[in-house]
Amino acid sequence: MAVVGIVMGSKSDEKLMRPAMDTLEQMGIGYEVSVISAHRNPEEAREFGLSAESRGLELIIAGAGKAAHLPGVLASWTTLPVIGVPLSSGSLMGVESLYSMAEMPPGVPVACVAIDGAKNAALLAASILALKDKKVKKAYQEFRRKQSEGAAPATKRKCGASREKTAIASKAKGKRT
Repeated sequence: MAVVGIVMGSKSDEKLMRPAMDTLEQMGIGYEVSVISAHRNPEEAREFGLSAESRGLELIIAGAGKAAHLPGVLASWTTLPVIGVPLSSGSLMGVESLYSMAEMPPGVPVACVAIDGAKNAALLAASILALKDKKVKKAYQEFRRKQSEGAAPATKRKCGASREKTAIASKAKGKRT
């Protein structure tokens, strides 16, 4: 069953939104995909927002470029969490989309991830859903664990030793520390 609605303003946005779909699939989270333009199909956007919760959706990930009104328009029609993904399709390479989403007026919140940050939008969605779904929580924790294992190990050093050597070297050159 779909619990996440992924909405994009244009079919051409699918390539940039694909990481969200792949990540949700990896975690076993059901989703539906819709292409709805806030400008060309305002009634469809309204209907999507109004019916999202009754259709079983628990949150929405909305990707849009240029003026990027889609996440805000959807947020105005639902009380479900909306995560905006600014897409780098405009002449300003997504900066205009980022501003449009980040500067929502008080009372109509839209969470916003990085430009072309569809994967992080899905991870944020998973962390929200994990608050009440134990299977999602387990999948999200497993993702984070595997991610940590792939990271370079932390470098350990003794703070006093490095600082002391630096002070001695500086004094030898006549510098104050």
